[in-house]
Amino acid sequence: MNPARRIRDEIAGAIRSGEWRPGDRVPTEQELAARYGCARATVSKALGELAASGLVERRRKAGTFVAQPPVHSAVMTVPDLAELIAARGEAYRWTLLSVEHEAEGEDNCPGPALRIDGVHMAGGEPFALERRFIALGEVPEAMGADFATEAPGTWLLGHIPWTQARHVIRAVTPTRREAAALSTGAGAACLELDRTTWRAGRVVTHVRQLFRGDRFDLVAEFNAGP
Repeated sequence: MNPARRIRDEIAGAIRSGEWRPGDRVPTEQELAARYGCARATVSKALGELAASGLVERRRKAGTFVAQPPVHSAVMTVPDLAELIAARGEAYRWTLLSVEHEAEGEDNCPGPALRIDGVHMAGGEPFALERRFIALGEVPEAMGADFATEAPGTWLLGHIPWTQARHVIRAVTPTRREAAALSTGAGAACLELDRTTWRAGRVVTHVRQLFRGDRFDLVAEFNAGP
């Protein structure tokens, strides 16, 4: 077998079997070259192919690490991030930053509203930033909810039925502050999901979630029409 292919396949097998976990450091090029009895250029080619496939992440001056698996979400649903992250075998945590009672809310959620800011964590790392408005005229019980222990999206899905939703999805460059909060580079691509949900024509909530582009993608499966 081609040496580069052998290295690539054996490392990929270790990652897919769970022997090497997300965040684990991959042996250095020198160590792999000695192990396989080949040139560093051969190892570099194998690692480059693994990086292109998304299995490893090469960090300048830091080395090569097993990549975090991207979380997939269906475009046509309102997902619970806690469930999505847990399904990937990662520990989920919600970190509440602030809760504010606003008399006027915002354009997409007018009237009295709760504004909630927080961070969704996956495997101990920032996964998404969230700013959410909950319409208190439609969901007054939100005033008594404990959003320090339960993410507002999870609470809403468990308590308030919705009848209509609208997604707006766009690629964005995070601000310096957002990039720092997500532990990513200032020029890194992020995915912004802007969603409003209604119940019987009345706004329930409006949320903006900002995801690291390397950790999340949106998937839709559907059949052709007649």
